[in-house]
Amino acid sequence: MASPAARNLSIHWRATTSRLLLAYGVFFVIWGMVLLGYIYWETRHYLETRTDLQLKQQITYLRSLDEDHMLLALHDYVILERTNYNAWGLFDSHKKWLYGDVLQFPSGLAIDSDSVRMPTEQVISGPFAPPTPMLSVIATRLGNGEVLVLAHTTRIAARVGGIILHALWWGFSFTLVPGLIGGLILNRGPRRRIRQIESATQPIMRGDLRQRLPVSNRGDELDRLAAIVNDMLDQIERLMGEVKGVCDNIAHDLRTPLTRLRSQLYRVQQELSEDNPHASLIERCASDVDEVLARFRALLRISELEDRRRREGFVAVDLGETLERVYELYAPLAEDQQLQFDLHAEPGLVVQADPDLLFEALGNLVGNAIKFTPAGGTVTLSAALGDAGRAHIEVADSGPGIPEELRHAVWQRFYRGDSSRDGSGHGLGLSIVAAIAKLHDFELSIDGGGTGTRMGMDCPLQAAS
Repeated sequence: MASPAARNLSIHWRATTSRLLLAYGVFFVIWGMVLLGYIYWETRHYLETRTDLQLKQQITYLRSLDEDHMLLALHDYVILERTNYNAWGLFDSHKKWLYGDVLQFPSGLAIDSDSVRMPTEQVISGPFAPPTPMLSVIATRLGNGEVLVLAHTTRIAARVGGIILHALWWGFSFTLVPGLIGGLILNRGPRRRIRQIESATQPIMRGDLRQRLPVSNRGDELDRLAAIVNDMLDQIERLMGEVKGVCDNIAHDLRTPLTRLRSQLYRVQQELSEDNPHASLIERCASDVDEVLARFRALLRISELEDRRRREGFVAVDLGETLERVYELYAPLAEDQQLQFDLHAEPGLVVQADPDLLFEALGNLVGNAIKFTPAGGTVTLSAALGDAGRAHIEVADSGPGIPEELRHAVWQRFYRGDSSRDGSGHGLGLSIVAAIAKLHDFELSIDGGGTGTRMGMDCPLQAAS
């Protein structure tokens, strides 16, 4: 798992500003390399052309001299020329060496032709070889049949190439380093605003639709995006309020006539004798009305729990004591179902919560586990210290388990698995647990497969005073 520093670094370099700076830097470096490469190529081509012209002029002049004056001129030119490197060799008509630094006639060199580029080791070697990979070489046949070879290189071309390469390196450095520093500076503001937006979204994700994203007076892309999201939240809050109000009103308004209907059925049931054939029908009708009323009460209960103003009544709650109360309440029921019911709670785990709501949530989880665990099975209620200053409450059973693809759906309203459709209940017990957990900012989890189910609840511990 990546560390927080690695995640922050990854997010930093994924930012739009960082990507733009990186793209600009890469484009600038590539364009600079192309530009300097073109300058280098043009400069080298010019210097090589000048070298070829100079070689032609030199060899034309030398060919016009007699042998003694030609040798003296070659010797003086090599000594006096300090900017360029010159080498020469005089060969007989059979290309055997007579004089000069070039000791062997270069293979493949045409006589009385234009100068050519040849590797240095192919022309001259040993202590006389210059520190350059290529030489410009030309050969001409003299009037007496001998062959004169001139080899020439210019240090100016090499020096210009070095200057251009150094300019490319320093240009790359002066582009990259300020770009990195500028990226760090320019990203500080957007990253700070992103963190503010992220902090503002946390209550929204927990269900508090009254929260809004912060909007600055800059009017940039982030502000426009935040304004769009805020408008969307206004509409969502309005629509959710309308839907919630309709559902609550339906549940509230129907509860009164259903209660009157239940009372009338009870009176009719009391007036009928036990052997009356309509008594069982009346009893089934009353049972159905009771189930509908229970569902309405559960819906109104969930609606009540979704009001986050109840957080104002939170107090310090000892998890060990709460789990003990739940255990004492459900231990007789587990014994009637022939189940082994165990309790394991570490001491000193204190959370900020509504004690009655926490008791109700744990009671629903334990009751659900007892309901779906076959006789002879085991139900375990435990609380232990978890990671990052959180307590982990778990209700584990040895029942049939919940398939992984259905674990998210069990927290939804009115959801009932195939194994529970023939039993009692209205599919709202775990929805109430989810609403209580959401009110407390607790995290719910489900684990286990065909060998049982483990329903967990992670609770932030109260900070030590």
